[in-house]
Amino acid sequence: MPLTHTLGSVTITALLDGTGPFFQPRAEAFPDAVEAQWREADRRDPEAVGPDGGWLLPFRAFALRTGDGPVTLVDAGIGGADALAASWAPVPGRLPDELAAAGIDRADVRTVVLTHLHTDHVGWAGALFPNADHLIQRAELAALELFHPELPARLLGPLRAAGRLRVVDGDTDLTPGVRVLSTPGHTPGHQSVLVEQGDDRLLVTGDLLVHAIQLVDPSLTYAHEENPSEARRTREHVLSTLSPLLLATPHLSHPFTPHPTPPRS
Repeated sequence: MPLTHTLGSVTITALLDGTGPFFQPRAEAFPDAVEAQWREADRRDPEAVGPDGGWLLPFRAFALRTGDGPVTLVDAGIGGADALAASWAPVPGRLPDELAAAGIDRADVRTVVLTHLHTDHVGWAGALFPNADHLIQRAELAALELFHPELPARLLGPLRAAGRLRVVDGDTDLTPGVRVLSTPGHTPGHQSVLVEQGDDRLLVTGDLLVHAIQLVDPSLTYAHEENPSEARRTREHVLSTLSPLLLATPHLSHPFTPHPTPPRS
């Protein structure tokens, strides 16, 4: 069964679409990290270290549901065998089976929030969720030249034609206690989803951070950030102003990670 976490009346379900090795050595992905930081990151997330010492990462989406109401899906995984991510990600993914195992009918998904348009986050978007609006930041659509060249024809055009592409500008309320936050830097229109219930907070991060080493030191640059300085400022701002909170992360081994990290006993 997929892992879940409940905040107030909102249930957050982590849906694992696949797991596989990253396509380059992790030292190239985080070129400024030093050995002591790697040791601490590996202590925090030992399952991220593959058998060859490389970076082994999961690919997740998250389903948010208040009571038995409609479902908001954050990101759409790597997709099927012919997905845009097929050249580097471990396709085919298993998101449809994960949804079924969680007791979620695809027809009940009414909103798909795409944190950004990289191929490992949009794989099942579109036809798999026929009743869902797909929510994207306007700044992300304005930067299509940065993304897979087939993205407009295979996803965005059909969504627009069906009236299921919802374009937003900045922070946006979704449902009571759930809102989109603009978190640019990884891509120009990157967004995350914040759940607030009473004094408790959970942030579905997208690629605001992608590895435990960015929890060890949030200033560390990831090689695949479009604007590294902006990504760093955004990450540091979010982690400093919203903590304590729980991070729901696509690529850490454990989908629900507290920040700050509790002290060792």
